[in-house]
Amino acid sequence: MLEIKAKLKVSRSAYKLEVRGQLRLPFESRQKSRLLTRLASGEEVGLKLPRGEILRGGDLVTASDGRVIEIVAVPEKLLHVESGSLAKAAYHLGNRHVPVQVGEGFLRIAEDHVLEEMLLKLGAKVSHVEAPFEPEAGAYSGAHHQHDEMGHGGKIHDHHDHDHEHCDHDHHHHHK
Repeated sequence: MLEIKAKLKVSRSAYKLEVRGQLRLPFESRQKSRLLTRLASGEEVGLKLPRGEILRGGDLVTASDGRVIEIVAVPEKLLHVESGSLAKAAYHLGNRHVPVQVGEGFLRIAEDHVLEEMLLKLGAKVSHVEAPFEPEAGAYSGAHHQHDEMGHGGKIHDHHDHDHEHCDHDHHHHHK
């Protein structure tokens, strides 16, 4: 089986690279460090990336046989949010630890009827779109891939799926 263990850290234009495959993934899969999946050609591939590494559409990775593979962010069902008070909408989404794509004059989140209702109550215009999802990596992302003092390591995650303490910040919601 083909293995992918590293993301190329150089820009595409730095070298003459021959891309010899595509890995088409939704965002949820592009933030996993371990994943068994298939290239667009159907060939089985295993991701074994450093913990916290997030793959973005257009990224290039190297395969165990030396091939350069392009990451393609597949279109997903999203909510496209526009509002005169985007900061307020972003605050409420951030308080719920929702991955958010920030664009010029809009926010995008994965489709969620509860969050859609909340955004409408806040006066936002919400439309349904299908597009690649590229949310912000967060304040703790960067060149290193170790956990920060809160254990996050820049990985966008489902906040209700782990057990670490949350230091001094309040979340205004209840964990299950």
